[in-house]
Amino acid sequence: MSPYHVRPATLDDVTTLVAHRLAMFAEMGHQLDVDAVERAFRGWLAEHMPSGTYRAWLLEVDDGQVVAGGGMTVLPWPPGPRYLGGRVAYVYNVYTEPSWRHRGLATAIMDTIHGWCRDNGIGIVGLNASATGQPVYESMGYRATASPMMWAAVGP
Repeated sequence: MSPYHVRPATLDDVTTLVAHRLAMFAEMGHQLDVDAVERAFRGWLAEHMPSGTYRAWLLEVDDGQVVAGGGMTVLPWPPGPRYLGGRVAYVYNVYTEPSWRHRGLATAIMDTIHGWCRDNGIGIVGLNASATGQPVYESMGYRATASPMMWAAVGP
């Protein structure tokens, strides 16, 4: 029997979800206004978790301590040359507490996300990988693409 249990996150888990997101950015070396990001992400979760647009899962050990987690947004996506499905999932915030790394916990979270997607008719999942996470995702079949995606700041 596994000493780990993956469960869906709820709004009662917002503090943990926020802490994981902030820790992820800090470890990636991003400079950010922690208080502003925390407030904004809490508000975003309060809006998008109840609607089901954002779904997250947490991995607990036997004593109930949350040691890893991750989530995804389900997006409407127009059919195109690579995928006709109409919806895609985009993964965010896959994070494992440092002392729990290298035990397959991120893979367990991703397997849960993939299973949910398959069960709900979503056939493609995207993500941005940190340098640390990239080997994990590549081992699961993710590949960098020559996507022409570009970003521009156009407002607040």
